[in-house]
Amino acid sequence: MPMTVRDVLELPALQQAGPRVLAGRDRLDAPVRWVHVAEIPEIADLLRGGELVLTTGIGLPPDDDGLRRWIDGLAAVGVAGVVVELGRRFGGTLPAGLVEHARSRNLPLIALRREMRFVAVTEVVHSVIVEEQTADLLAKDEIHRIFTELSVEGAEPRQVLREITRLSRRPAVLENLAHQVLAYETGPLTAEELLDRWETRSRAVEVPSGTGYEPRSGWLVTSVEARGNRWGRLVLLCDQEPPARTRVLLERAASTIALNQLVARDSSSVERQARSSLLLSLVTHSAPTRDVALRARGLGVVLEQRLLLGVVVRRRRPAPGADGTANRRALLDAVETAVRECGLAALAGDVDEAAGGTGVTLLVALDETGSDEAALGGLSAALTRAGHRAGADVVVAAGSVVRTLDLARRSLVEAAQVADATVHTAEPRPFYRLHDVRLRGLLYLLRDDVRLQAFVERELGPLLSYDQRHGTNHVALLETYLVEGRNKRRAADAMSLSRSALYQRLELIERVLGVDLDSSERRLSLHVALTARDVMRAGGPEPTG
Repeated sequence: MPMTVRDVLELPALQQAGPRVLAGRDRLDAPVRWVHVAEIPEIADLLRGGELVLTTGIGLPPDDDGLRRWIDGLAAVGVAGVVVELGRRFGGTLPAGLVEHARSRNLPLIALRREMRFVAVTEVVHSVIVEEQTADLLAKDEIHRIFTELSVEGAEPRQVLREITRLSRRPAVLENLAHQVLAYETGPLTAEELLDRWETRSRAVEVPSGTGYEPRSGWLVTSVEARGNRWGRLVLLCDQEPPARTRVLLERAASTIALNQLVARDSSSVERQARSSLLLSLVTHSAPTRDVALRARGLGVVLEQRLLLGVVVRRRRPAPGADGTANRRALLDAVETAVRECGLAALAGDVDEAAGGTGVTLLVALDETGSDEAALGGLSAALTRAGHRAGADVVVAAGSVVRTLDLARRSLVEAAQVADATVHTAEPRPFYRLHDVRLRGLLYLLRDDVRLQAFVERELGPLLSYDQRHGTNHVALLETYLVEGRNKRRAADAMSLSRSALYQRLELIERVLGVDLDSSERRLSLHVALTARDVMRAGGPEPTG
């Protein structure tokens, strides 16, 4: 922090001179930019403001009017204060008119009762000021280096705020135009202290465009904008007006966030990153649920004392002509629009990929009177109106309703499992729950289990090998026969075969597999194996080009 008039008065050289403050006592914390020794009345014309003027008064005007004009000139230019050594001009006291006029201009006026070598003060103060200026330049250079690196790395807002707090030792918050908290660093505070009634407090702090300090709240605020579009504010909580380097720090950080978001605008917005980060924290247990609840409240979604429902929305097939990123972004756009249209309180984010999926994850918060079935039906209908036919184009899968945030992960994981089980296999429905999974869904969930793979090979391996060697399709015929409930006429029609040909092929299948198709247990085993084979083939990775 810069030296103030009070700091200068506490120097040993000044203390030995017996300083006495006669005027402007409430302005002793004004910063001192320089110390200037002056003995001429026209000194104000040579000053720029912020100087502490030292004088013996020998060259000052002899009359009260001249002294008042001298005080007016110094006050007008904005000097930090005036120190007058008594004895050479004014004897043991300063003229009452001079003192009263300094008080009327609220200009710090200090009288020294004993003689003092002015150089003893100027040397100390100027060395401190030069050191501060050097430190300020080094600090600004360090700020420039750090945030240039963060810009090159494309750092997320949370990383930028972490550096702000490390360098300033103060809490920092990034909010959007709706005064919702997108990211924060608590510094010496707790998350509860920092975020308590944030929206209400933030709306009360109005700072003109650019950077400004609001003394009542102690907030240093700067706009976050890119290409002339303002989309948020960066806030630093300060216990007193911060120095210039702190303003530079905040402005440089805001520019870094804006630049990184501008570069990354095709992947996601900062609001989406914040919501996705919260959901990922729940799924991976990487943050305490109390912190998640606070951050969600900052984003305008209350998760405490609510019924919570995990939902996953996935496409049944990729949109033609679009890459994976574009697919996820378009689906997230549609889901966010549907959530707003339904009036749901929900966090929606692109975190399904972390669980191996390619869809959108939601955590819906319902009040005690809310119906989860109604919420899912409304979301499905809204997606259909947006051109995504729920059940046909997309799968809306939901977990069980839970009553505490600690259990939210269970509902989210369950929703992802239901989506896994239904996206490739289930009949189109507006939405799916765990009870809709049934056998085909269960097999899909177990598709990577080596025991299921061994079972399929054990049941169907000989027939698969026979078809491969002879170029036949007996596996498909067996599946059709079982699906048609052993109705030979329908099976023959479906396979475009005569009944005699069907009988011959069924006999061959029995010989190759060593089974009796009249045995209900063997038919069930074969049917499960055929279904599992279909599920494993449908759930395999999609080709990339």
